[in-house]
Amino acid sequence: MLYFSAFEEETTRLKDSLKKLHTGTTTVGVSCTDGVVLATDRRVTSGIYIAHKRGRKIVKLDDRIAVTIAGLVADAQMITDYLRAQLRIMKYSGQKISVKAIATLASNILFNGRLSPFIVQFIVAGIDEEGAHIYALDWFGTLTREKYIATGSGSPYALGVLESGYRPDLTVEEALPMVLKAVKAAMSRDPGSGEGVDVVVITKEGVRELSDQEISKLMG
Repeated sequence: MLYFSAFEEETTRLKDSLKKLHTGTTTVGVSCTDGVVLATDRRVTSGIYIAHKRGRKIVKLDDRIAVTIAGLVADAQMITDYLRAQLRIMKYSGQKISVKAIATLASNILFNGRLSPFIVQFIVAGIDEEGAHIYALDWFGTLTREKYIATGSGSPYALGVLESGYRPDLTVEEALPMVLKAVKAAMSRDPGSGEGVDVVVITKEGVRELSDQEISKLMG
């Protein structure tokens, strides 16, 4: 009985904390025939306060794997640092590195902390021997493979654009304008998103971040 009482108290505390938590962002991921496109806004908020205007929400984990973050920055930094370290160990030991393996590791970390959860959502994306992959994770460790996905407070607006424009045969070049349009739509309606866009493309050549000039040209 004591265990269930403690669990109920912890659940109530978590619900109250989540009600008080007002973080905002927009992160987008699209899987293409030749790679993956990731995009995020740059605004970092703390409640209604804009804490930073150049926040980095795409983290490179390896030469062909990256992750987007939405939620509490400290939680996300700790987990991504751990994932990056594990990737290096796997690489040095000669193990084959798959996007699913890294996404599953992140899922296990989040699931193990479910009684005092990490408040973070991830999009784990990359390309391996089996092709391009995108996995979405919530703060309880739920893991789903997606063709396209958006997370954060601006996700409803971004998903509307993605659902109307996505095709299974999209190339990276074709997907870029659509992804930028999705983030731009979110920034125009969601107060938690803004201050510009960061875009990363992952192909067999590696992880490449688009310059501000390239982004401006694609956005018209």
